Amino acid sequence: QVQLVESGGGWVQAGGSLRLSCAASGRTFSSYTVGWFRQAPGKEREFVAAIGWSGGSTSYADSVKGRFTISRNSAKNTVYLQMNSLRPEDTAVYYCAASSLLLSMTSYSRRGQYSYWGQGTQVTVSS
Repeated sequence: QVQLVESGGGWVQAGGSLRLSCAASGRTFSSYTVGWFRQAPGKEREFVAAIGWSGGSTSYADSVKGRFTISRNSAKNTVYLQMNSLRPEDTAVYYCAASSLLLSMTSYSRRGQYSYWGQGTQVTVSS
């Protein structure tokens, strides 16, 4: 069993940056694929980014490519999401998720592939 805790959310003006962290406890998740999803009010939860177990493969939603970077520190059992050039439309609750399945990159964006979810952290970007 893996427990995930997100942190680093907050309020920022458009153009600013935030770094989200997803810390795992319960067991090491160095072999897990980890993804970030977000959900804005009245909208479905959507894929943001994901990173494979080795850290060598990453995937991003088109809306965040070039602005967000996902990375992992296996020694700290933590995955990060660096968010730059934030826009008001990035406002959402951001969730960390982990999958013990051996996913192909084409599956990274599929919510159903992830068994473990954190409680979320709010990100608010003002214009």
